[in-house]
Amino acid sequence: MLMARNRPNERMRVTQSFRFQFMSLVLLAGALPFAANGFSLGLNDQIARNSVIASLSAAIVGLLIQRRMSAYPGTGAFAYILPVYSITYGLAAIALLMGRFAYSNSMLLIGFGATLLFTFVVALFIDRRGGGRFYLVPGGTADLKHVSRRYEWVDLQEPVVPPVKHAVIVADLDWDHEPAWERMLAEAAIGGHAVYHVKQLRESLTGRLQIHHLSENSFGSLLPNHAYRGVKRISDILLALVTIPIVALAMLVIGVIIRLDSPGPAIFRQTRMGYRGRKFVMYKFRTMVEREVVEHEDAKRRDAMTQADDDRITRVGKFLRRTRLDEIPQVFNVLKGEMSFIGPRPEAISLSQWYETELPFYTYRHIVRPGLTGWAQINQGHVAELEDVHRKLHYDFYYIKNFSAWLDIVIALRTVGIVLLGHGWR
Repeated sequence: MLMARNRPNERMRVTQSFRFQFMSLVLLAGALPFAANGFSLGLNDQIARNSVIASLSAAIVGLLIQRRMSAYPGTGAFAYILPVYSITYGLAAIALLMGRFAYSNSMLLIGFGATLLFTFVVALFIDRRGGGRFYLVPGGTADLKHVSRRYEWVDLQEPVVPPVKHAVIVADLDWDHEPAWERMLAEAAIGGHAVYHVKQLRESLTGRLQIHHLSENSFGSLLPNHAYRGVKRISDILLALVTIPIVALAMLVIGVIIRLDSPGPAIFRQTRMGYRGRKFVMYKFRTMVEREVVEHEDAKRRDAMTQADDDRITRVGKFLRRTRLDEIPQVFNVLKGEMSFIGPRPEAISLSQWYETELPFYTYRHIVRPGLTGWAQINQGHVAELEDVHRKLHYDFYYIKNFSAWLDIVIALRTVGIVLLGHGWR
């Protein structure tokens, strides 16, 4: 994963370094709890030892996870601090309880609090310092200035390496540069300066990826990570088997409420385009009044598009859509292997066929299983117009290229936040 945040000065470099953050957490999550409570117990006391080991383990594992997840675009400086460390410290406490190890609650709480405070302060410092500075080589890089205002963009006027330590240079490496600029780029790389291809940087900053040619090296064989695909399928099955008994009663109650609110079935069934271009029937709780089946293709497309103020949405349907509860029945699609919990959202057949004729490489999104939520959904929300779908497609390509457990975790956490806030529903 390309890390687009460069280091504008030495203080920023030190603060962002793993060594500084690691050593700080060793002191705060290990030494501080011991100093607060452990001295009274003694160095050889089992309670103090177990508590320090658990606190340190939770803090270091949390640091590794947080740094890995923050590499993805759109993740704010504070986004994952509380959930990540709450999970790692929670798991540490569970491990102590299950292993019946003696430990100190106060020492764990001190370590947890100190870790949170430190990581929030570091994130605040980095956030206030801004995103850094990029030096742009003329030719194919001008549009980067509109990508993000968080960064300082400096146009290079002459083919001379910027006299700045750790300068980050951006160039369109597919551009036919003059020999002087090519020599400058080579000198910059040899001198230890980071030289980024404009396409890589744009992808890293926006979380979107455009495909111009099937032969592009970034996609290789055009297949996502095969090993993780198998692991993800097993995880989907296990999670679906656990989820169904938990939500069964809620599904029954929601179904009854839907039937009382408006005439028609509780479950809405629609044929969607799925994995490897195979059609499947997707289940949802019905959120609209029943409508007549239309035959004309244009009418089918319009019927498949849902607008924010769509008058077909019922009173109960508005709540279900806002909270995403209408998607619960799709857990059965996941169990059947037609969907995954996370992946590109499946489109209605009429829309999918239209997009395939209008958008290059649209069918490539079917190379992974469609999901209940996805990278495009958390970044853009629901869209149906062609221009917006084209932009959404670039998010799907980014997800496929970076297909991994880490990205799925990021999507899952951000989805929880969106559901709680009720943003992006239609």
